[in-house]
Amino acid sequence: MYDYIIVGAGIVGLSVGMAIYEKNPDAKVVLLEKEKKVAAHQTGHNSGVIHSGIYYKPGSYKARFARQGNRSMAEFCETHNIDHDICGKVIVASNERELPLLEDLYQRGLQNELAVRKLTREELKEKEPYVNGLEAIHVPMAGIVNYGKVSEKMGEIIRRHGGEIKLSNEVRSITELKDEVAVETDRETVKGRYLINCAGLQSDRIARLAGYHVDLKIVPFRGEYYKLKEEKKGLVNNLIYPVPNPNFPFLGVHFTRMIGGAVDVGPNAVLSLKREGYKKTDFHLRDFAEVMGYPGFWKIASKYMKEGLDEMVRSFSKKKFVENVQQLMPDIQEDDLVPAEAGVRAQALQSDGSLVDDFFIVNGKSSIHVCNAPSPAATASIEIGREIVRKIPALQDGRSLAAI
Repeated sequence: MYDYIIVGAGIVGLSVGMAIYEKNPDAKVVLLEKEKKVAAHQTGHNSGVIHSGIYYKPGSYKARFARQGNRSMAEFCETHNIDHDICGKVIVASNERELPLLEDLYQRGLQNELAVRKLTREELKEKEPYVNGLEAIHVPMAGIVNYGKVSEKMGEIIRRHGGEIKLSNEVRSITELKDEVAVETDRETVKGRYLINCAGLQSDRIARLAGYHVDLKIVPFRGEYYKLKEEKKGLVNNLIYPVPNPNFPFLGVHFTRMIGGAVDVGPNAVLSLKREGYKKTDFHLRDFAEVMGYPGFWKIASKYMKEGLDEMVRSFSKKKFVENVQQLMPDIQEDDLVPAEAGVRAQALQSDGSLVDDFFIVNGKSSIHVCNAPSPAATASIEIGREIVRKIPALQDGRSLAAI
């Protein structure tokens, strides 16, 4: 009998396991992961940015956890000798229309207690000489890291404390009683006293298996990337972002220097026809049918019809993608970009068509469900783990559940 069963060994699930051991070193913890390795999906396909929290509504989970997580993630990397770089980023207004939006974003950064500053065109050119911009915001606390490496280290820490990570164990059913949870996987039955759902792209389904029918569904959006060719990497020093389009709920195509030296360009945001669909040709009938039959999807699709169609065009037309890129970086040509690995974002959508904009956590009888943890969840993962632990009453006095 385990004290805690964690479903999902992405960075959030691993952070929860680590946070449990911070609070109670004697706990018995097991993580169930359906893939053959940790961090196989959203975490492992992450762009690797350590976010600052500038974009998020003041007072929200995202704003608070990103700001705190920015520091705790850097400290974790320093403690465990994980290669990272707090290199800073610029958010660029490329035309007059974007200037008031840039100012709004700057004020939000100040409200979120970030050490941001405005850059003139000349100051921007000093930091990023090849960028087309009228003004910019410099965000010095943004950085880069390989979240796959971070996750591997978290897994090591959990195992060092006696925790188990059971790979290739896909959850099939959950029976939740008052003092016990039984989880059937495709390999075995695992029993524990408390369940924590950190299943990412499958989190709504795991919640339903446990008997919780919350008003949201995970809708997968694929983010497709290119990389700059080796000889063109010098065009980008660090991280370059556009001013976000207020009519679209994603950040837009940006330039990310990766920890290994490559420069990613992207992503766009297109509906994936499979929850774990990293290729345009990936298709899963159940996943597709769920989205097509969900009223919330059609409501949001009609709201963002123009922007969504533009994203689809850029998905299939490299020429159109490059035209979008050139608004920020005019010197880039089609031949400068080569296809890179895509990622899939698990976006929670409510039946009325509204996007769940913040982290969404559901408390059960003997369980807790993280049903929405999009970006900046990787940055904020250590803080999310600690917050989940704060929501488990039995852990507040440091006792094992078995002792209660």
